[in-house]
Amino acid sequence: MTVTGAPTPAWTPSALQQARDAYRRRQTTRSVLIAAVSTVALATIVTKVVTSAPGWPRVRESFFSLDAARASLPAVASGLWLNVRVFFAAGVLMLAFGLLLAVLRTLRGPVFWPVRALAIGYIDLFRGIPLLLVIYLVGFGVPGLRLQGVPSNVTALGTVALVLSYSAYVAEVFRAGIESVHPSQRAAARSLGLTAGQAMRLVVLPQAVRRVVPPLLNDLASLIKDSGLISVLGVLDAIRQAQIEQYELANFTPYVVAGVLFALLTIPMTRITDGIARRYGYTAQGGHL
Repeated sequence: MTVTGAPTPAWTPSALQQARDAYRRRQTTRSVLIAAVSTVALATIVTKVVTSAPGWPRVRESFFSLDAARASLPAVASGLWLNVRVFFAAGVLMLAFGLLLAVLRTLRGPVFWPVRALAIGYIDLFRGIPLLLVIYLVGFGVPGLRLQGVPSNVTALGTVALVLSYSAYVAEVFRAGIESVHPSQRAAARSLGLTAGQAMRLVVLPQAVRRVVPPLLNDLASLIKDSGLISVLGVLDAIRQAQIEQYELANFTPYVVAGVLFALLTIPMTRITDGIARRYGYTAQGGHL
């Protein structure tokens, strides 16, 4: 019989549970130590092999010059800011346009067949054409048409090319999410009196978007890198600025600087994507960091 007001004894794990916890801590520590030692060993071997190569001194001076890196960093960083602005503009537009394409492709009924065919044709076309060719065609072809009201700014045209290409991939990601929602969800929404459009907007799309967040973030990470391709149009982005600095300094280090800056943008997003993927139940067969 419990005495009223008596303090409840604190719970303590059993001896067996304590032994299990201690074993898990030892295994975790052991795994961390093995990973650290193997990483250091691999880095040492790779560094030794690279630095012992006969041409390493020349490569170090041509690609890893600290003086050239300091001289080119301001110009390359200013160009990277343009890449960031293009990324945000293209990212918002490709998500909106890709979602629209996915909805159009999943419309039901024979009356919507022309719309579905148009969406399928668009997706197949821009998934089949390399992005660089799309940038060339839009960046150099559209101004040649001399259409009234169409922007001729190469940055805007490069952004449009990125949206055209990436929206086709994003549309397929959204379509996979929409089709992963069980048909009973739509049927239940219709039985409650919702129209087909309301069922799609209020029931299907919220579930579909949540399910495809990790692959969408992967597309956004790729978009950051591919935004550098607009440099072929003459846009003064990070890659073009690195090219200019390379000519002026007669050194390839500015390209390395641009690569490092792009990596500083994409790697955090990649890690965020992995974390969100694990939260949503995506697991990697080969393990993850």
